Amino acid sequence: MFSADAQNQFFESVLFEATGWEHQIEDMQFLHGGCINNAVRLQTNRDKYFLKFNESAAAYEMFDAEARGLQLLAATESLTTPRVIHAGKQQGRSYLLLEFFEPTIPQRNYWEQLGHGLAKLHRHRQQQFGLGFNNYIGSLPQSNEWMSDGIEFFIEKRLRVQAGLAYYNNLIDSSLLRQLDRFYQKLPDLIPNTSASLLHGDLWGGNIITGHRGEPCLIDPAVYFGFREAEIAYTQLFGGFEQHFYDAYREVMPLDGNFRERVPIYNLYPLLVHLNLFGESYLSSIEQTLRRFL
Repeated sequence: MFSADAQNQFFESVLFEATGWEHQIEDMQFLHGGCINNAVRLQTNRDKYFLKFNESAAAYEMFDAEARGLQLLAATESLTTPRVIHAGKQQGRSYLLLEFFEPTIPQRNYWEQLGHGLAKLHRHRQQQFGLGFNNYIGSLPQSNEWMSDGIEFFIEKRLRVQAGLAYYNNLIDSSLLRQLDRFYQKLPDLIPNTSASLLHGDLWGGNIITGHRGEPCLIDPAVYFGFREAEIAYTQLFGGFEQHFYDAYREVMPLDGNFRERVPIYNLYPLLVHLNLFGESYLSSIEQTLRRFL
């Protein structure tokens, strides 16, 4: 890292570039939870801020994509997101400066708000699948090149990319790669080729915090237009959300009665992502899904 003086100089330089005001750092606290970037709460003589930064200036593309994703979500007025102040580079580092949310007690209808808000987000639709810019899921690039067919997009821009990376890194072998190829051929009969909805893209419990009023707030998006069922499936990957969330979502956007059977199919994408990010502990779940559908 760097000395306390150099650290404060960096923070003050970021704040001046981002806001146009000189700031004096009154208090700062490094925060836990991020596995890719540094995160810090900054209290200045003017305001409180949330700063993410990376020792590499090359990470600017990741922060810029995150900023654009947050702004896209905010424009839908579906759910709270932190206000983007600036993404930039300072002293050889890249950073993203955001509004800071103090930890608050969730409102009583927190999960209902999340369900209704996510359904409102998913009502923003596109004829094509993808996005006008590429972004990241975790630290992995996510290609969002527009495609007209949703199943083809799911195969080519999601599953095949991550499977190829896993094979390149010796996390899966050629036999599993061939199984995946057979699985891709079955997909048109396994999932409905519906319209494309705007998705948060990385919706698990760690990417939801409470806003200033105790309402649900979305952070760390990997936005794109895709299958809304894939988003709901992802919420179930690590234990699931409160049932009130799913009930509220269905009030606005009903789910097909066979959706539950398709959950493992959609979750192959986040499982492959986690395999590439965190290693072989996710491999058995991938193999189990393939055995089920092949």
